[in-house]
Amino acid sequence: MALLSDLGTEIVIPVCAVIGIIFSLVQWFFVSRVKVSVDRSGDAAVKNGKNGNADYLIEEEEGINDHNVVAKCAEIQNAISEGATSFLFTEYQYVGIFMVAFAILIFLFLGSVEGFSTSFRPCTYDQEKLCKPALATAIFSTVSFLLGAITSVISGFLGMKIATYANARTTLEARKGVGKAFIVAFRSGAVMGFLLAANGLLVLYITINLFEIYYGDDWEGLFEAITGYGLGGSSMALFGRVGGGIYTKAADVGADLVGKVERNIPEDDPRNPAVIADNVGDNVGDIAGMGSDLFGSYAESSCAALVVASISSFGISHDFTGMCYPLLISSMGILVCLITTLFATDFFEIKAVKEIEPALKKQLIISTIFMTIGIAIVTWTCLPSSFTIFNFGVQKDVQNWQLFLCVCVGLWAGLIIGFVTEYYTSNAYSPVQDVADSCRTGAATNVIFGLALGYKSVIIPIFAIAASIFVSFTFAAMYGIAVAALGMLSTIATGLAIDAYGPISDNAGGIAEMAGMSHRIRERTDALDAAGNTTAAIGKGFAIGSAALVSLALFGAFVSRAGISSVDVLTPKVFIGLLVGAMLPYWFSAMTMKSVGSAALKMVEEVRRQFNTIPGLMEGIGKPDYATCVKISTDASIKEMIPPGALVMLTPLIVGTFFGVETLSGVLAGSLVSGVQIAISASNTGGAWDNAKKYIEAGASEHAQTLGPKGSEPHKAAVIGDTIGDPLKDTSGPSLNILIKLMAVESLVFAPFFATHGGLLFKLL
Repeated sequence: MALLSDLGTEIVIPVCAVIGIIFSLVQWFFVSRVKVSVDRSGDAAVKNGKNGNADYLIEEEEGINDHNVVAKCAEIQNAISEGATSFLFTEYQYVGIFMVAFAILIFLFLGSVEGFSTSFRPCTYDQEKLCKPALATAIFSTVSFLLGAITSVISGFLGMKIATYANARTTLEARKGVGKAFIVAFRSGAVMGFLLAANGLLVLYITINLFEIYYGDDWEGLFEAITGYGLGGSSMALFGRVGGGIYTKAADVGADLVGKVERNIPEDDPRNPAVIADNVGDNVGDIAGMGSDLFGSYAESSCAALVVASISSFGISHDFTGMCYPLLISSMGILVCLITTLFATDFFEIKAVKEIEPALKKQLIISTIFMTIGIAIVTWTCLPSSFTIFNFGVQKDVQNWQLFLCVCVGLWAGLIIGFVTEYYTSNAYSPVQDVADSCRTGAATNVIFGLALGYKSVIIPIFAIAASIFVSFTFAAMYGIAVAALGMLSTIATGLAIDAYGPISDNAGGIAEMAGMSHRIRERTDALDAAGNTTAAIGKGFAIGSAALVSLALFGAFVSRAGISSVDVLTPKVFIGLLVGAMLPYWFSAMTMKSVGSAALKMVEEVRRQFNTIPGLMEGIGKPDYATCVKISTDASIKEMIPPGALVMLTPLIVGTFFGVETLSGVLAGSLVSGVQIAISASNTGGAWDNAKKYIEAGASEHAQTLGPKGSEPHKAAVIGDTIGDPLKDTSGPSLNILIKLMAVESLVFAPFFATHGGLLFKLL
């Protein structure tokens, strides 16, 4: 028997979630102590705190007492916050309509499996027992879908609110030094990370307990209905990622092309009409989109593990603690990340610019090492020494140490992927420096080098994912892969904190430039931003790696649920599915890239029009019309997010209904295999181009100085590369991992329908 009793489990999981929520509120309280209003009474409080021993000498020197600057920062912050809030509200209205429509679809499809009958039916995996009717699964799947969707939307929205709350505060703290600014940006990221991890866990746990009131002993039906939670989470993430990605990149590309390349004004110059839209975009794409995306991954990997566990010995013998193993890992993850965060904010202080990136990397290493110990504790206290795991129709004997290794393999594979991504996208290493060097001969060579770097950066992550799949499948079949994915995501709170830190620093730099602060402060925010760029690439690496494992686990659960004994590549039904599936990521990328291109085109025309028609704009006397640019981005992204979203959501339904489960299994395998490669290469290519441009701009080494300053020919070539990379790294790349997961989880939710009524075309032939 396990050491932890069922009652213990029922206490531990919600307590850990609540601790996570309290910790995020404490971090938020610290951030809120930085005042953005012109108020001198707050000084005494600041003086006593550890995080702000503000000497008046420093204040005078940096012009901290300049009320105009503070007022200007507050004004810009409001503009960004309003833009982001209004965009998300518009987006959520459209997504809300979709959500209701799709919920009805789930109910109709799953209800029709048994012709909407309310009588009990034999269980899928154990024909002798009776299970709750299919209609119950339909109703509860719909409810859990809506819960997942709402949680996902709230996660994204809260993240955006926190980021827009923290950006000006980071700028103001940068006047006291880079260490103070880093702490504010990092704390704000932590607020988002912990809120999301704790909310995801708490809502899922409460949902399971509420469903159990109806389902009782029928755990197979209960956890089948829970899969809707993952589907809801990811479908919202898809629209958040695609819509936000199109918004942010339309503004970014428009602002860069006219501002930097044509007019030769610096990035985030207040004369540039697209500059507010660009800063709003960082919050809706990188923060709200990323939040929903990682929440989706987390929800799906939990659902995949729970579905497989419910038909293994945990579910059959009703071992609640063993059943909740995935949730207990996540609970431990919250506690581990809490300790890790203190290392960045309280135990060590950053004094120089060069310490920023190492501090963020240490977060990843510390959380991984502590989490390894945490997983060992959870495994040995919560699992019996041996148990059986469902493996395509047979029960496989598994020891608890094998499961421990499965989770660890995922955890460490995540770290490897993170570091490889960093090597290829940070300008501290040779790959990006080579790309920067290629700018000597113009934009064409820069593009060639950048593409080659992206393709090359796929090699090691794929080996890492392959190795973790082999090890975890050998030890514990599909359950092993699901918990490996959970292992990779177990440090999600730290991962998200590091990830959200990037856009917050980016915004802080923009605000410093727009408020007309001194060159010294802009240098500090640029240093924070450059480190943030690399960490954002690491975050995307994690998201893609975990998506590959999650989708494979969901694929396994789908194959089991749909009653396919084996997926044979040599049968024509499966092979055509493979080909079509491998094509889908390209089709999807084409849609998103073209959306960014056409939206950017409108933006460029508008920015040019304003520069040409508003008198005194270049001289800084006339005021640009920011609102029009914000509107262009909003309208374009809302309109353009529908087709790619429809492609992903409708493909499994059409294939499953008309071609059956075997072809669908081919489509899922194909999209997984090709999607992971494109996603990694797109993200890294874009990240490398961006940092090559920053490398030239910073001019930190002798090599960089031979290429720069800003405005030189190599710098212009680097800006073009960066602009091409924008839709790759922030729209297509990160959205692809959602495509992979979403199609798999949707197929799993609709599996009962496809298994009974699917394959209409082949039935007619």
